Amino acid sequence: MWVIAMFDLPVVTKKQKTQYRRFHDALEELGFSMMQFSIYGRPCASVENADFHIKRVKAKLPPEGEVRLIKLTALQFSRMEIFQGKKSGQPEEPPGQITLF
Repeated sequence: MWVIAMFDLPVVTKKQKTQYRRFHDALEELGFSMMQFSIYGRPCASVENADFHIKRVKAKLPPEGEVRLIKLTALQFSRMEIFQGKKSGQPEEPPGQITLF
């Protein structure tokens, strides 16, 4: 399961730029990685875990702009087609499972 955060935030004033930076930093602190500018993704172990991380993002929402969150299964995510110019690329791999003894 993946959670994808897509956002379009205003950055005209100094205050808006600060709010943008805070949200960007918050996403990284919450374990999201940049996929493209203003698109961040985070692998999650389950639907419940994805919902938990969505709640955490909602708590960090900036006062202006638009943020969209979407949940994708690992299979849906793996079917993503990526193009860099005319070259084809592969979706990011989720991190390996952690084994606790």
